Amino acid sequence: MAQFGGTNDFYGSAPSADASYNFDMPEFGQELNFQTFDNTQASVPPNYDAAYAQTPSQGLGGFYDPTAYTDTSYGQDKSGKSGVAGGAGNEFDDEPPLLEELGINPNHIFQKTLAVLNPLRATDQQILQDTDMAGPLVFCLTLGGFLLLSGKVTFSYIYGIGVMGCIFFYCLLSLMVSRSQVTFGAVASVLGYCLLPMVVLSGINVLITIQGTLGLIVSGISIFWCAISASKLFATAFSMDHQQLLIAYPCAVLYGGFALITIY
Repeated sequence: MAQFGGTNDFYGSAPSADASYNFDMPEFGQELNFQTFDNTQASVPPNYDAAYAQTPSQGLGGFYDPTAYTDTSYGQDKSGKSGVAGGAGNEFDDEPPLLEELGINPNHIFQKTLAVLNPLRATDQQILQDTDMAGPLVFCLTLGGFLLLSGKVTFSYIYGIGVMGCIFFYCLLSLMVSRSQVTFGAVASVLGYCLLPMVVLSGINVLITIQGTLGLIVSGISIFWCAISASKLFATAFSMDHQQLLIAYPCAVLYGGFALITIY
């Protein structure tokens, strides 16, 4: 057959000048020599189980076997290392409780509340030195809520008197005892917890009108209760022996201001 070569013959490309293509067909009747193989082995069906029985270290096989990688009952693989599920569970197990992360200790809140309700009750000094502000914030909001039900919007007065009182008592206690023992957070915490009798007074004011003679008697009892509780807690927290009466008078003046905005 003819030979082909030249420009634009195949695929639009221009081969070199000496390139040639041979398309000669072999003659019919020519014997083709094929190789022969002697298969002396018996016909055995292929074993697919052996092909896919590979360990994880040998690479991924055909089928995924989850038990070959991780023991789901214990979260560990066969080598003894923690699996994904076990590792994630251990991380969450080591996390502290949410209230502890937020700095809220329900036991300390309960113990301080009992100390305010019963001024004669002995309280641990370490609990009183805790700078817990969850209870005081709740009591302040409850006092403001009761006054709001009475038709008095006094949230700004409550926070204003409270902040000024905390600053005053921090300076006063720093002069009476060692400055290293007094912390502003502990002072604010004690004053806030001792606001509980004023919360009770404001709750009574929602139910009945306590102005007049009855109001003076009930408010006087509440002021005395707050002053005794606060002075006792301050004396216990900062080891102020024989100085409770000295700190009780300023406490009575502070809580007297809260009684005034509660009644009037």
